[in-house]
Amino acid sequence: MNESAGPKLSDFFPLFPPADWLRAYEIIPAEQVPEPYHKLLVHEHHMTVTVEEHHGSLVDVRVLERVHDGDTYARKILLTLQSTGRIVQFGLVRIHFQYCSEAVREEIVAAKTPLGRILINHNVLRRIEPTSYLRILPGPAMTGWFGMKASQPVYGRLALIHCDHQPAVELLEIVAP
Repeated sequence: MNESAGPKLSDFFPLFPPADWLRAYEIIPAEQVPEPYHKLLVHEHHMTVTVEEHHGSLVDVRVLERVHDGDTYARKILLTLQSTGRIVQFGLVRIHFQYCSEAVREEIVAAKTPLGRILINHNVLRRIEPTSYLRILPGPAMTGWFGMKASQPVYGRLALIHCDHQPAVELLEIVAP
């Protein structure tokens, strides 16, 4: 697995500057991702479904920022548990709308439903391809979102979602401790 095979974390920086959410990061092999992060990140499933199963609760999406430029739509999000409101994931996503149906585009822009749930509900043929795993030292905003007293390493992944065999979605997913 090599970061050059998919999105690079730095690709997201012009869209969402990292000063508030990221202090430092390093790419690590999948076998260095410790539990329970390993179970949550090292797989080819939607994170929406994975975190819902892990926490025993459906999740909602909270869009913090968005950038819409032609056929490209990007957003900075948090996933929260419906049962408690607790934040369980931070994410950055860039979607190439030319690979999405009008109905899927409209639902994504409405920002009411997590991306994974939208793709599942619309029966989009999809394949999730994790491209690298990260050890992250969160910045002050992420430390606060995750309810951490001090910055400590958290883990995430970069991935591509292929929709109908096209690389439609680039994403960063970081799970809360």
